[in-house]
Amino acid sequence: MSLLISTAHAAQGAQQGSPYMSLIMIVVMIAIFYFLLIRPQSKRMKEHRTLVESLTEGSEVVFAGGLMGRVVKIDGEYAVIELNPSNQIKIQRASVISVLPEGTLKNL
Repeated sequence: MSLLISTAHAAQGAQQGSPYMSLIMIVVMIAIFYFLLIRPQSKRMKEHRTLVESLTEGSEVVFAGGLMGRVVKIDGEYAVIELNPSNQIKIQRASVISVLPEGTLKNL
């Protein structure tokens, strides 16, 4: 019986390893989270912010509801979108997900 206990105790001591190894593993995990999650999300947010800031009157846009229209007026954080000649709606500029090339709405 004492043979099994001493073997288990020896195995436990061998598993502990260097205290620096656990620190290195934590740093590696943080680096993985940064490069796989945090950095790409920050990049997407920056691209969306520049897209929203670059909106001008006459831009053809698609916004989060899936509707497409032409920007008629920009009023601070809001924009007035013309869906067709008789319908205009007011949306938040942040809901714009893409800017279409000029003339796209005419070709649809």
